[in-house]
Amino acid sequence: MPVDHYENFPVASILLPRRLRPAVEAIYAFARSADDLADEGDATPEQRLAALAAYEAALDRIERGEPGHDALFERLAGVVAQYQLPLQPMRDLLSAFKQDVVVSRYASYDALLDYCARSANPVGLLMLTLYQQADEQNVRDSDAICTALQLINFLQDVAIDLHKERIYLPLEDLNRYAISPAALGHVDARPRWRSMMAFEVERTRALMLSGAPLALRLRGRIGFELRLVVQGGLAILDAIEAVEYDVFRRRPQLVRRDWLRIFWRALRMKSQLKARAKAVQGRVRISRETP
Repeated sequence: MPVDHYENFPVASILLPRRLRPAVEAIYAFARSADDLADEGDATPEQRLAALAAYEAALDRIERGEPGHDALFERLAGVVAQYQLPLQPMRDLLSAFKQDVVVSRYASYDALLDYCARSANPVGLLMLTLYQQADEQNVRDSDAICTALQLINFLQDVAIDLHKERIYLPLEDLNRYAISPAALGHVDARPRWRSMMAFEVERTRALMLSGAPLALRLRGRIGFELRLVVQGGLAILDAIEAVEYDVFRRRPQLVRRDWLRIFWRALRMKSQLKARAKAVQGRVRISRETP
């Protein structure tokens, strides 16, 4: 399946067991189409919200066991029944997509985390449920990884989001570093911008590393795929640093040589994890103390 712009979903990966691919594709189709209702096309905000409300109503019908779904929700209903998937993560995704229609700024880091808890974390929970690995510790670490992936995407796409008149950087951080949201598109070379982005990158890296032990606990394909996901996210953060945080003119992207390095780091992840996490915690503390 194409994965054009849904950043946090492993779709039909070559590492995904064949038996789970139809289930993942059904969940992806739901999430992708719902996200498009919120973001794509020329619909008015009222039309977008109404379309997402119709998706919520379809989930309610699945919960009640009612027939008569269209093809997308018929497939989803079958997957929900087969794997006993909870519907709340899907409702959380719809909640985040509805928020995208009406909210374009986040006053605080906590407010942004709340959004990520609904826009990204449900994906990890659904995947863990498919693999029958959704215990409390695994879900906690999965939430950290998924939120970090979402934040990484925000840091990578500041310019793209600004073009859509959205800012996914906490306004409290912009204020702390004396950066005006109105002048955000002209701050790429300023020391205050680089200092703030350095802080955002380090905080996000620390969050990713806090959840990374999940990739070592899970066995088999899911564990190794998750190692690649973690290392891929960390590589994007490295790339943001490499362009000196100038994400306006040089959007960081991974190329083929990066994936070779990511594969190698995934193989050696256990030996690297402790040292890197310790170093990151130290840098976050320093960044927090010196705006």
